[in-house]
Amino acid sequence: MAKTEVKTSLLDNMVGVGDMVLLEPLSEDAFLENLKKRFDHNEIYTYIGSVVVSINPYRSLPIYTPEKVEEYRNRNFYELSPHIYALADEAYRSLRDQDKDQCILITGESGAGKTEASKLVMSYVAAVCGKGIEVNQVKEQLLQSNPVLEAFGNAKTVRNDNSSRFGKYMDIEFDFKGDPLGGVISNYLLEKSRVVRQPRGERNFHIFYQLLSGATEDLLRQLKLEKDFSKYNYLSLDCAQVNGVDDAANFRTVRNAMQIVGFMDDESQSVLEAVAAVLKLGNLEFKPEVRGNGVDESKIKDKNELKEICELIGLDQSVLERAFSFRTVEAKQEKVSTTLNVAQAYYARDALAKNLYSRLFSWLVYRINESIKAQIKVRKKVMGVLDIYGFEIFEEGADNSFEQFIINYCNEKLQQIFIELTLKEEQEEYIREGIEWTHIEYFNNAVICDLIENNTYGILAMLDEECLRPGTVTDETFLEKLNQVCATHQHFESRMSKSSRFLNDTTLPHNCFRIQHYAGKVMYCVEGFVDKNNDLLYRDLSQAMWKANNSLIKSIFPEGNPAKINLKRPPTAGSQFKSSVATLMRNLQTKNPNYIRCIKPNDKKAGHIFTEALVRHQIRYLGLLENVRVRRAGYAFRQLYEPCLERYKMLCKQTWPHWRGQARPGVEVLLNELGIPKEEYSYGRSKIFIRNPRTLFKLEDLRKQRLEDLATLIQKIYRGWKCRTQFLLMKKSQIVISAWFRRYAQQKKYQKTKSSAIVVQSYIRGWKARKTLRELKHQKRCEEAVTTIAAFWHGTQARRELRRLKEEAKAKHAIAVIWAYWLGLKARRELKRLKEEARCKHAVAVIWAYWLGLKVRREYRKFFRANAGKKISTFIVQRIMQKYFLDMKKKLPSMSPTDRSWPPRSYLFLDDTHKELRRIFHLWRCKKYRDQFTEQKKLIYEEKLEASELFKDKKSSYPSSVGQRFDGDYMEIHTNPKFQKLSGSIEEKIIVADLVNKINRANGKGAVRIFLLTKNNFIVADAKSGQKKAVVLLNDIEKVSMSSQKDGFFAVHLKEGSAAGSKGDFLFSSDRLIEVATKLYRTAQSSTSQKINIEISDEFVVLFKQDKVCVKFIQGNQKNGNIPTCKRKNNRLLEVAVP
Repeated sequence: MAKTEVKTSLLDNMVGVGDMVLLEPLSEDAFLENLKKRFDHNEIYTYIGSVVVSINPYRSLPIYTPEKVEEYRNRNFYELSPHIYALADEAYRSLRDQDKDQCILITGESGAGKTEASKLVMSYVAAVCGKGIEVNQVKEQLLQSNPVLEAFGNAKTVRNDNSSRFGKYMDIEFDFKGDPLGGVISNYLLEKSRVVRQPRGERNFHIFYQLLSGATEDLLRQLKLEKDFSKYNYLSLDCAQVNGVDDAANFRTVRNAMQIVGFMDDESQSVLEAVAAVLKLGNLEFKPEVRGNGVDESKIKDKNELKEICELIGLDQSVLERAFSFRTVEAKQEKVSTTLNVAQAYYARDALAKNLYSRLFSWLVYRINESIKAQIKVRKKVMGVLDIYGFEIFEEGADNSFEQFIINYCNEKLQQIFIELTLKEEQEEYIREGIEWTHIEYFNNAVICDLIENNTYGILAMLDEECLRPGTVTDETFLEKLNQVCATHQHFESRMSKSSRFLNDTTLPHNCFRIQHYAGKVMYCVEGFVDKNNDLLYRDLSQAMWKANNSLIKSIFPEGNPAKINLKRPPTAGSQFKSSVATLMRNLQTKNPNYIRCIKPNDKKAGHIFTEALVRHQIRYLGLLENVRVRRAGYAFRQLYEPCLERYKMLCKQTWPHWRGQARPGVEVLLNELGIPKEEYSYGRSKIFIRNPRTLFKLEDLRKQRLEDLATLIQKIYRGWKCRTQFLLMKKSQIVISAWFRRYAQQKKYQKTKSSAIVVQSYIRGWKARKTLRELKHQKRCEEAVTTIAAFWHGTQARRELRRLKEEAKAKHAIAVIWAYWLGLKARRELKRLKEEARCKHAVAVIWAYWLGLKVRREYRKFFRANAGKKISTFIVQRIMQKYFLDMKKKLPSMSPTDRSWPPRSYLFLDDTHKELRRIFHLWRCKKYRDQFTEQKKLIYEEKLEASELFKDKKSSYPSSVGQRFDGDYMEIHTNPKFQKLSGSIEEKIIVADLVNKINRANGKGAVRIFLLTKNNFIVADAKSGQKKAVVLLNDIEKVSMSSQKDGFFAVHLKEGSAAGSKGDFLFSSDRLIEVATKLYRTAQSSTSQKINIEISDEFVVLFKQDKVCVKFIQGNQKNGNIPTCKRKNNRLLEVAVP
């Protein structure tokens, strides 16, 4: 059977042993050495059969590229070198092609890389499944759920910078084509005690640091937070910053992921408000007080923190304050209220913070499930991915508490199901292939699980019994009960057990007990077991949270609803977790398991470091050697017949190079030819089973030697072929070169002959051409000589004729010139005579005129006085003025007072008169114009004049009000039947009636109100019902404030101590601000004889009840056009954005 593609195997170019089942000899040292060797060569994945062992490299490796995804896509599990993609591909193809539900179990201790492994599995499945808009959206939502859950559920620990502090199981649902439809996430046991207390060197959950580092200033102001970590008692400061972690960038990633998953903006804001409330709860401090009856109680030191918490969650401050000071116990029909001392108050505070955060996390999981769940109801295939905390053993026994006990119990159950399903898978494969099954001995940890979970004498059952019994219950009484019931159990040890062999064991403290887990002995300190199992939250706090206006806070405390009071004790944390684990185990047993065992190479979280003692410890408690022994108890290696024959066919002449037939007979012929003992292998229906790894390695050695022989043969044949090909090429080249040379020589000879012929031809053609040219030149010279002689003769004749004509013309011209000179002389003489005659006549006329004047002056001198000149001057001036006034009468401008034109003056000496006359005319014209006004029109112009004096060049909106009428009553209160009741209650004349917006200081939004101004009051009434909201005397108004910009906001400040002033000032917004303010100013001046101060400033203070609020006007771009908007920035600032 010919192959077009040569497939590799994990046995090719193998570093160490790729599958631990083939390890020889099998020992713990050999196992560890093989892992180290592969780790040093960047081979972080190793198989144990179908189990993948993954070592955290603590650095990036180029083995997760899109090319790697395509390389492992649709390939056999053992076809390529070990990789997590091989397991993911095997699980996905089994689900898609064989309709088998799959589960991928990822286990290992904290810092071993479980979370990264789950991400790699999900990213691989997302890459190889189908494409499409809806499918891509589902894949994106499934992948983006990880950043959200990591931010709220992961934290930095001494072992891991991104340690999952909760267990997560995700069921990814697929359709029949293998395309994802949605998913369901289950979470287990969030470590909520971390919210209020973190061990040294560890941090709280990531979201707290991300929020403070990445939130904007506006968001922090809304949440009443500051960026300084040291301001919050719940945040550890010794490792607030983590190297290589950008909390601000991660916060932006989380916000984006929440948006992709489907969180609404108000939901995201509610989540952040809840996180901020948890942070601020840690800042509450209590002080002791003694009541009159001698009972101790506690009080909150700084109520400002309590106030901000209540504002965040929308709760009355007194309700939460009482919940921290009193505890109500209900029994049947009786209620007993007791005070809380300081210690109990701190316990209640921490319990509320832990429960609030834990329930918020559960709500997040629920909300994500709502977004990613399958939207269509069809038959689904399911792939589960389990990422759960690994086995934990702290070096100090006192650090192993209730959380570690629960975690290790879960790992015991996972180990139990791992052994059971592994053996079950082995047995099913043997039966499927027709191989005889032999029983395998292994350690069954069911006895340890029974010690913990037995309903009668199990540790969890006794812990619940101790929590529920009446009387004094402490951790010591719980340990005593364990000593009584479990003392004889072979996996339980304590200092006070009945077995005397432990009495002298000083390594076991009196308040501790020890359990022999499958992974080794673990010592637990009982301190806190009872409290953590009870997980008690006072009912008063639950009821207080239910009263919150924040819908999210209210929904996660349903037991606080008074209508649903349940006096039944809630289930304990241990029983809840036990039930969750049982459900998980039942779910896993219905699916085909795939295992990823994660190992942490060192405690320094650094690359290239392999700590043998640490890895050896993990090999032991993960039971990896036992897993290898289970796999090797029957047959160490199995392979399909086709790839087996393809790999080893060169070892037999009958199968090489091609086997004509079925694969199994070919394998039988091959093994018989090699002489391998029959007890070393067995034939299954589709696979060959090899018992001992030595047999496989022998086959590999033979194959390697045969490949070397084949390589030598190929080299020999290739070299002969290469030499023959070289010779033939050289021979062919020589022939070609000879042919080309002969051609070149003939071409050169031809070119030389051709060149000689061309030279001879050119010389002959030149001689003939020169001869012809000489003949033509001689002929041309003869023709040119005849033409030249004729031209000279014609020229001589023409010059003679010209000379004769010139002599005749000269004679005629001399006569004309002489005659012209004679005529000119005669004309000049006559002109001189006429000029002398005219001068004589003019002199006579002048002398005669002077003589007549003299005679007249002598005759009339007796009729004139000495001041005749003055009178003549006066007469002339009067005549000029008369003419000036008559001209002005004709040129006067129009009677309009706005007409600024005036005729120009005629004479300079009348300049002052001209100006005064212009002034008098304008005054007269204005009087005539005023005489036409009615009393109402005079009042309007007086108001306009008053508005000009108040607001001109001070308020930007004044110019637009100049052309508007000041009508005053825009509501027609007296004629509108809707306001009949309001009109009847007002006896005085209404000066202004208009709609205004009354600004609410809580949120900056406006409420529509009717503004009425009468002679002595101004009234604020409801716009819908007409009911009066406030009546203020004009005498109580202190001042009116407004900005200088184009807005309608104004504040009416009332005098302190006045009747209306107790409720504070008024802040209005009106479209007719100039008119309302002017009429209010004039009316108050008329009625009280006092002027109201009009203050124009872009920032002023308004008094609301007893709180002073600053109103600040800023320039800004408005989304709703040119309408100013008002927003509440904090309790002391209202900001008005003006376009």
